[in-house]
Formats: sequence, C-alpha cells, structure tokens
Amino acid sequence: MAKEFAKAFYHSKQWRDCRTAYIAHRKSMDGGMCESCGQVPGYIVHHKEELTPDNINDPHISLDFWNLKYDCHICHNKEGKGEEIPGLVELQFDSEGNPILPPSDS
Repeated sequence: MAKEFAKAFYHSKQWRDCRTAYIAHRKSMDGGMCESCGQVPGYIVHHKEELTPDNINDPHISLDFWNLKYDCHICHNKEGKGEEIPGLVELQFDSEGNPILPPSDS
C-alpha cells in the first residue's frame, strides 16, 4: 500500500502513463514476465530505489525506467518485506498459459 506522502503521485496521470509504458516495454522484451523470478507474469511495477518525501518529485527517480521493476506478487512481497507470505502458493503455468494447480493436501 502506498505511503501517505506518495498517494497523490500514484494517482497522477504521469505515473499511470509511465507505468503503462513500462509494462508495454517489458511485454515487448519478454512477454511481461516477472523480472525477479522470470517464471510468471509480472503483476506490479515498483521502484528499485524506494520513493521518499525527498525524492518523489525527482522524475529521474520516480518516473525513469532505470528505477522501475515489473515483478510478480510473490517476488514483490519477498523484496519488500524480506519474507514469504504464509499460505500463498506460487503458480506455475503450462505451455498454453494455463495454471498448473498444486496438489491438494487432502
């Protein structure tokens, strides 16, 4: 969830346009796969260098592709929190893009 100081930025047209362009860029490179694990499609664009009240108005930090990363939900949470989410299962996909369901515990 966005920190209070960053909420206006993440709702801005500049960020939405940048995010859309970055996802299109990643899709043109590798189909939009997670930049960390490369196993599943990306889910969220985030900043490698975290935004702060001091750098959020610097477009070189907040809007430049060098500082963006397109990760799946699991990798994003691992990177941001340094831990896995209990109970969250990483999905795998077959050659046709269909999810491969994990075995049930029953």
